[in-house]
Amino acid sequence: MLQSSEMDMIVDNDEQAHVGNGDASNGFMDPRVLNQLDDLDLPDSTEPESRDESQPSSQDTKAVVEVRRASLPTGCCYDDRMKLHANADFSANPHHPEDPRRIQEIMKCFKENNLIWNGSTIDLADALKQNPNQWMWRIGARKATREEICTAHTASHYEWVKSLSTMTSADLRQLTNDFDNGRKSLYVGNLTYEAALISAGGAIETCKNVVAGKVKNAIAVIRPPGHHAEHNESLGFCIFNNVPIAAKVCMMDYPEVCRKVLILDWDVHHGNGIQNMFYEDPNVLYISLHVYQNGQFYPGQPEDPGVPDGGLENCGAGRGMGKNINIGWAEQGVGNGEYMAAFQKIVMPIAQEFDPDLVIVSAGFDAAAGDELGGCYVTPACYSHMTHMLMSLANGKVAVCLEGGYNLHAISRSALAVAKTLMGEPPERMDIPPLNKTAAHTLDNVKRIQSAYWECMRPGVVPLAALQEMATDRLSDMIRTAQKSTLAEKHGMFPLYVQRTKLSRAFENQVLVTPDIDKARRILMVIHDPPEILAQPDAYDNSVYAHNAFVTDGLNPYIEWAINHGFGVMDINIPEHISHPSDNEPYTDRTNETLAAKQIKDLLCYLWDNYFELNPDASLTLLGVGDAYFGIKQLLVSRPATTSKVTGILCFVAGSLRPVKSETDPNLSKWYKANTLIYVSPDHACWSNEEAARKVRKNRFGKVVQADIQVGRGFGVGGGGTGAGGRNALGGSLNAMLRRHESDAFAWIKRQVREWERSRMEDETDEDEEVMGEEVAGADTGRDTAMGDVPGVGMDVQSMRVPVGS
Repeated sequence: MLQSSEMDMIVDNDEQAHVGNGDASNGFMDPRVLNQLDDLDLPDSTEPESRDESQPSSQDTKAVVEVRRASLPTGCCYDDRMKLHANADFSANPHHPEDPRRIQEIMKCFKENNLIWNGSTIDLADALKQNPNQWMWRIGARKATREEICTAHTASHYEWVKSLSTMTSADLRQLTNDFDNGRKSLYVGNLTYEAALISAGGAIETCKNVVAGKVKNAIAVIRPPGHHAEHNESLGFCIFNNVPIAAKVCMMDYPEVCRKVLILDWDVHHGNGIQNMFYEDPNVLYISLHVYQNGQFYPGQPEDPGVPDGGLENCGAGRGMGKNINIGWAEQGVGNGEYMAAFQKIVMPIAQEFDPDLVIVSAGFDAAAGDELGGCYVTPACYSHMTHMLMSLANGKVAVCLEGGYNLHAISRSALAVAKTLMGEPPERMDIPPLNKTAAHTLDNVKRIQSAYWECMRPGVVPLAALQEMATDRLSDMIRTAQKSTLAEKHGMFPLYVQRTKLSRAFENQVLVTPDIDKARRILMVIHDPPEILAQPDAYDNSVYAHNAFVTDGLNPYIEWAINHGFGVMDINIPEHISHPSDNEPYTDRTNETLAAKQIKDLLCYLWDNYFELNPDASLTLLGVGDAYFGIKQLLVSRPATTSKVTGILCFVAGSLRPVKSETDPNLSKWYKANTLIYVSPDHACWSNEEAARKVRKNRFGKVVQADIQVGRGFGVGGGGTGAGGRNALGGSLNAMLRRHESDAFAWIKRQVREWERSRMEDETDEDEEVMGEEVAGADTGRDTAMGDVPGVGMDVQSMRVPVGS
């Protein structure tokens, strides 16, 4: 049991009505009437025996007086008795992440930074008259009543928690051993019941004082946490679900001024308990930012498959449809960039449309940088910015209630940043890192799902399900059809049918060839990403009109040049998505790289086996553009004989550089270096430092050169940033490189082809001389020979080799 000197709480006393900064009924005193207490010298805490049993807020608390909120202080609720909830496992290693020191460290940090008044209440009253933002006003915690607990929980659950206080230590240890595994993840002790009542009561008093206008906003430093607790069971370190209890009590006690409540949960774990308690409630909007990991991250999947988890698609039910918003990150490791984007793109627009009367933050700090359980990187500055944005809602009525967070340093610094912001200090300055790609898609999916319920989410969302009833095609398919038509009209090119069941469907119309390519002596095989699409949306409704959309295709000059110089051309478009009649998502990510690599490999090997290998006298020049150039590596490694036919490999790359190395041919990397020219965008990571540049100078990456283009201004570049496929705002660096190095590329191809043909002629001359020697020897011995037609074949090949044009 804690000694009286260790206690740090505000409780009622029968003999003195105002032992703390509160009135006789609920341990709270309105700071606006503090000037009436000039003759009192009130202690900061009382002896343990002066505590009353828990009592609900009186009718006086329900009065709401409108004053300028700027003249009110920020409230802070705390009680040392909440540390009494401790692990009943007294083994050699009893440590548990939900440590009683969590709230102690936060209060210690508040005091060290002069947020908590350490003097008398009278002096505090005088100080707050001069500057209401200098100190936080202490809100007295109390035990929640049975009736208050049962607004969110079943009576049987309340009785079970109450029974913990009468169990033996042995029984409690056994329960802890049973519960502290799997999804239950819970420990209990003799004083768990008392601490849980005070934690719930602290949340109630914090929220009620904010709603009543007695403080402008408040933070409740409470434990045990609550957001995992279900209506009928404790779960995930949580006994009673504090925030739903407080929200329900406020909505009942203040029906005229607290009709709609926003609960924002930024704990790294999904608040399954809060979600389920309000899943059909139209007056409570629950928004959770959490790590989801496809349902594998705690709390994971409910035992009852009919109960929703933290997936994006779970939006509420019945009258509460659309009032549940899950922003579930696909992986750990998210940080400031992702959370700020979530607030700016999803949280704040929807919250403003909902227009709540009260904002309650389920403030778990386990997404904070340094928390090993969370594994994320949200900084105190980011928490302060998120708090600041929430303060623009509900006339500033924001109540922050502590949930998780298990690194003592991280939780205290993060809570400090939030408290300072609540008190009126501006958010800390911070650099916002770029939003990672996976998280960007998560936010886009949330926007698409929620667009069915929120007007602010609809701009930019395509209603594909409705459009499919009107014979809708994806633009990528339409563009390839247009390319096919253009190339057919200009050069007589036509689709090459791929006679493989799976490949024929995936690459229908994607392989176009010039006539008589099977007879060509020089072939240019172009393997490329789809053309880049740029559009200027309407500034008002984000609509995109056809006349404001543009397609940039820098490969047409290369195809035309090759045909004019006697090449047969094979144009291979590698689609980023294979359209299917069952498509029902307006946004579809690019084909998984593993699957795409297999498809490209299968396609190129099929083309080699059935066309190029059967034309032994033709040279093959490879041109790779964008991520699709990965297919060249697949072909070289899978079909080693290609090196004997390939004159050279020309590539334009803005994404990942691919090393070419064979386990069976140790000379492949050296050959690759000698026969490639790979232009790489100047903003590529390989140019960021000497170490990266040194790495790509190795043989396996080929001859890598920096493209001579300006990134950030001019044609083909812009502020959109280069993406995985080399795209950015004004046409993409790929098209800029194709245009800038057009003449250099043509000259390089000519040199490579001439060198290959010269080398091939020398090899064939040597072979002819050997054959002629054998014929003479055969005549001398009277033996017949079948090689008499070799010179003719050689002459045939020579006659077909028209010199490459100048």
